[in-house]
Amino acid sequence: MKQEYTPPAYKETAFNCPFCNAYANQFWDSLAKVERAKWHYSDVDGCVCTRCGHESIWFKNIMVYPSFEGVQPPNQDLSEDIQFDYQEAASILQKSPRGAAALLRLAIQKLCKEFGEEGKNINTDIKNLVAKGLPSAVQKSLDIVRVIGNDAVHPGQIDISDDIETAKALFKLVNLIAEKIITEKKEVEEIYNSLPESKRQEIEKRDSK
Repeated sequence: MKQEYTPPAYKETAFNCPFCNAYANQFWDSLAKVERAKWHYSDVDGCVCTRCGHESIWFKNIMVYPSFEGVQPPNQDLSEDIQFDYQEAASILQKSPRGAAALLRLAIQKLCKEFGEEGKNINTDIKNLVAKGLPSAVQKSLDIVRVIGNDAVHPGQIDISDDIETAKALFKLVNLIAEKIITEKKEVEEIYNSLPESKRQEIEKRDSK
């Protein structure tokens, strides 16, 4: 069972480290004087991961270093292009949640195109993918993307109503869609291919009748 991702949060004593991504205990303390001089003394905290030893910097309760803003890393089965969009969105989440959401909708558009659709109209893409046997969980995920985009928002466009919570939901949906359509299929294929060749031939002979 995959461990649930716990994003970094101010003063929490354990979460997934923004550097090594492991779930680990976190040690909070004020930064060294040489570091504090760059900031207002009372507004800055340092948080050290007890697993990798790297220190994140928090200014007024918000993590300002590193720039990866406390969301789960992209599914590694996504294409490099989509992973790049995802990571760019993560780097600007706190500064521009609307920009992050726009990048994530663009990533979902690209996903639909990789699944063989035009990627122009999400309603049409969902309909076609359902006809191809799209899992219900992914269908619902795509419909959520469509609804929270107010239907009128096109991939890559800014929606003035987007906020951090909307963007965080889109991060989860990108990974969920990839998990259900790409990763699970890949894992099943790997298990199937590990069966003895004679057994696979029996299955293929059965299915060809």
